Amino acid sequence: MNFIVFAIAYAFISVLSRLPMRILYLKSNVIYLFMFYITGYRKKVVLENLKLSFPQKTDDELRTISKKFFKHFIDLIMESIKAFSISKKQISRRYTYKNPELVNAFVKEGRNIALVGAHQANWEWSIGISMVLDIDVYGAYTKLNNKYFEKWVRKSREKFGVIGYKTSDTVRGMQKNMSDKKQGAYILLSDQSPQPHKTYYWREFFNIKVPVHTGAEMLSKKFDLVVINYITRKIKRGYYETEFQLITDTPKAFKDYQITDKYTELTEKNIRLQPEFYLWSHRRFKHRDKVPK
Repeated sequence: MNFIVFAIAYAFISVLSRLPMRILYLKSNVIYLFMFYITGYRKKVVLENLKLSFPQKTDDELRTISKKFFKHFIDLIMESIKAFSISKKQISRRYTYKNPELVNAFVKEGRNIALVGAHQANWEWSIGISMVLDIDVYGAYTKLNNKYFEKWVRKSREKFGVIGYKTSDTVRGMQKNMSDKKQGAYILLSDQSPQPHKTYYWREFFNIKVPVHTGAEMLSKKFDLVVINYITRKIKRGYYETEFQLITDTPKAFKDYQITDKYTELTEKNIRLQPEFYLWSHRRFKHRDKVPK
């Protein structure tokens, strides 16, 4: 049954992926109208998140951001499908990097890197990041139940040089690389909401106290990683630019949670610049009523 489901999806997505971007965006326009005005998919979640994050904005302003978000969200789905067939030339033209020299300077020094980021703009097309960095790049992925899908998705994400590893193998993989004296840059998206019982630290995010991931900080201190934030901004439809921002190259000099604080502050600042392109459809504030006393 898993293979049958995979075969049907593979055939459909493969054909769709090979369509020109202009055709995919036409389809995106239609899907947006259906989703926003008819099904209302996650509209309440998005608006609730926006109201909590921007209490100073009017209802009209929040609705405008919400509409822009949903238009972008459907575009992102189409762009994710396109990722299966996108060429080096296409992705190099559509997804650029402003200052890779910041990362490469530390690579020349022999340092290992933690690339921390958020679900902003388009993170799926960051599969081309290895083409601009002079170091092996490792990206974590969640194991899929369908082994055929997992193999296909992993192959797609690794086609430009990123090395995939299961999230559960992160620490073990880093330890092996360190033992083998093998340099690496590790992509760690850190803006998801962890489960309260697995949370070590709560802090304010858009003035709301929430649980936050501290894994990137823990790993950077354990392995002495240079911590670099990468933020992707949308230039126009189908075009993005990523900027690298140094958080610290001396992680062990920081007190507990200070690196996490710096990352969270940077993430909030970057989201405020383009709020319509953050992933508001996930319930980022769902644990706000569970703050430990």
